[in-house]
Amino acid sequence: MTRKNSLLKLAGQFLAVGLLSATLVAQTPAARYDNQIQTAVTHKLAAKSQFGDVKASVEDGIVTLTGSVDLYQRKLDAAKAARKTANVQGVRNLITVAGANVPDQQLEQKLATKLAYVRVGYDNAFDYFALGVKDGVVTVEGEDRTGMGRDEALADVANMPGVKDVISNISVEPVSQFDDGLRLRTAQAIYRDPALSKYAVDPAKPIRIIVANGHVTLYGAVNNAMDKQIAGMRAGQVPGAFTVENKLEVVKS
Repeated sequence: MTRKNSLLKLAGQFLAVGLLSATLVAQTPAARYDNQIQTAVTHKLAAKSQFGDVKASVEDGIVTLTGSVDLYQRKLDAAKAARKTANVQGVRNLITVAGANVPDQQLEQKLATKLAYVRVGYDNAFDYFALGVKDGVVTVEGEDRTGMGRDEALADVANMPGVKDVISNISVEPVSQFDDGLRLRTAQAIYRDPALSKYAVDPAKPIRIIVANGHVTLYGAVNNAMDKQIAGMRAGQVPGAFTVENKLEVVKS
């Protein structure tokens, strides 16, 4: 064998070893645990009857959940259980919600009533949520002061029979002592007005005051156009407000 052929053979051997090494490196550490992960996730799901129709498969540490549950919250719970399993790199949640079918208008009304009482007795006058329902898919929009109201609202939606999926577009207002002061001063200016004090009586139907970086927006429903005008005027008179946007709706009681 010539020296040239020997070098070519040696180079080929190094190339083969390199390709084998690359193949081994390409296998993610999580992939080596796929069978173990699938066994653990399957055991977790089997331990709870509400996941009786849910199946799990695993590839490269990614868990794919399929099957059906009767509540949207249980779809979330199944994914949470899988995500907390050792060595899981991610969860693909393809579970369908196969519970009761509720007409969109009826479902929206039920949810609107439920969300009206989120955080009642604490600071719900400073939160605002709006709903839309299409084919059982619920879109929740709004603004929340701390995030606690948002979490409670989404939990109420997820546990409502008939909800197939949830889209959350709720923003959390920036933390600001200036905004906190402006929020309280605006509430005092509105509710101390004799024409508007009645909106503080029903804790589920306050004039909702949203403040973000000095900008005030009023949401909710009032009984007449005069009350809407007065509320906007009172908010506009509060020192420190950069702008006031009056989005109150006039709804006769």
